[in-house]
Amino acid sequence: MTKPIQILVADDHPVVRDGLVAILSTQADFEVVGEAADGAQAVAQARALNPDVLLLDLEMPELDGVAVLKRLRQEGVRARVLVFTAFDTDDRILDAVQAGAQGYLLKGAPRDELFNAVRVVQSGGSLLQPIVASRLMRRVNEGRAEPDLSEGLTARELDVLRLLAQGLQNKEIAADLVISERTVKFHVSSILGKLGAGNRTEAVRIAAQQGLINL
Repeated sequence: MTKPIQILVADDHPVVRDGLVAILSTQADFEVVGEAADGAQAVAQARALNPDVLLLDLEMPELDGVAVLKRLRQEGVRARVLVFTAFDTDDRILDAVQAGAQGYLLKGAPRDELFNAVRVVQSGGSLLQPIVASRLMRRVNEGRAEPDLSEGLTARELDVLRLLAQGLQNKEIAADLVISERTVKFHVSSILGKLGAGNRTEAVRIAAQQGLINL
């Protein structure tokens, strides 16, 4: 039997947290292994429980979501982070993505969309709702200049980048390009290094800003 996806839920509102736990628990392949009521607890539990996915609100006491993301990256915690929040301002989205979030979903999304987001993020993909992606690109296009980081990307790496932007997972990219999954992982690692990105989502943002891909 396949091991269930282990999830840590971090939200400072008990009713919201209880609701999320109840909803997530309806899925046979999900297991909620912990809950956190503030940012400090989220970091401590992520470190102790080592979940597959941290479902993280942005506005919490002690440490906000962006601070949690930065702390987890500094400490090398492997949990992949799906931001699930009511905050949809451009700066908040950009800050979260730059801090290492693999996904960004707004509260109010249908439960099936939440389930899909957890699975995509856990499997190594990245996910931004269309409304979130459009806000992110608007913020990027306001003129926040970055150096041209595209130099040195190979044609194959550009192919992989375009498929990353579509939200495809390594296995799907490998099938599409008729290469091994191991080769895809190598290309993704090289892309992140050349673009100076901390994760796939940030790589897609940088690539879109550079005009390498279209969202």
